[in-house]
Amino acid sequence: MSGLAYAISDTVVLAKRNLLRIPRAPDLLISFTLQPIMFVVLFVYVFGGAIETPGFEDYTDFLMPGIIVQTMSFGGFVTALGLAEDLKKGLIDRFRSLPMARSAVLSGRTLADVATNSVSLTIMIVVGLLVGFTFDASFAEIVAGIGLMLLFGYAFSWIFAFAGITASSAEAAQAIGFMAIFPLTFASSSFVPVDSMPDWLQAFAEVNPFTTMTDAMRALWVDQPAGNDIWLAVVWCVGLIAVFAPLSVARYRRAVSR
Repeated sequence: MSGLAYAISDTVVLAKRNLLRIPRAPDLLISFTLQPIMFVVLFVYVFGGAIETPGFEDYTDFLMPGIIVQTMSFGGFVTALGLAEDLKKGLIDRFRSLPMARSAVLSGRTLADVATNSVSLTIMIVVGLLVGFTFDASFAEIVAGIGLMLLFGYAFSWIFAFAGITASSAEAAQAIGFMAIFPLTFASSSFVPVDSMPDWLQAFAEVNPFTTMTDAMRALWVDQPAGNDIWLAVVWCVGLIAVFAPLSVARYRRAVSR
């Protein structure tokens, strides 16, 4: 086997290991199962009646693309917590003593996130349909939206991988993630129209990648004007991976060489 084949094999093995760990720690299931459902119920039935969304007959159709974007960004928390915990317990040092590709530790984590994000996305679509969300799109557009969300989640897995390696503990990694994601999510078009915000906040929301991603999903799934949002969303995803994947690898090498 070539070196690349060995690296791919090691990545798949570690991804499987990370997935098998979840049933043994049921609390991890909350982050990508119950938590998204709670957000949907909260916004649809508590805030939905008080939020005006011009151009949408139902707030649910406005909400679901945005809340799915938020859920996909949260998907990397498992990677951040897992890496921080593995470093603290010395498991990474054990991996170093094995005849395996070093890149597999990070790539296995992020690959496992694609699987858990797929579960989250499926749950969100089902819950959205149950609370009244309706697709106004072709089958190809629906599939494109799913692919975009998985790519977005994968990009954030690398961001959280960097946070998990950098943070001093799993708790610190979780705190860093929440402090980064919540302002970006709520200062965007995910839950309310950007026009309803103060002028100074609108300027930030309009360049916020969460706004671009949410508007791209609305264009794909709810037949809203697309503009350049779909292509910009892809560019954002690729750009985040291109920045944070090398940063994570470099930080990982520093961490294991201590």
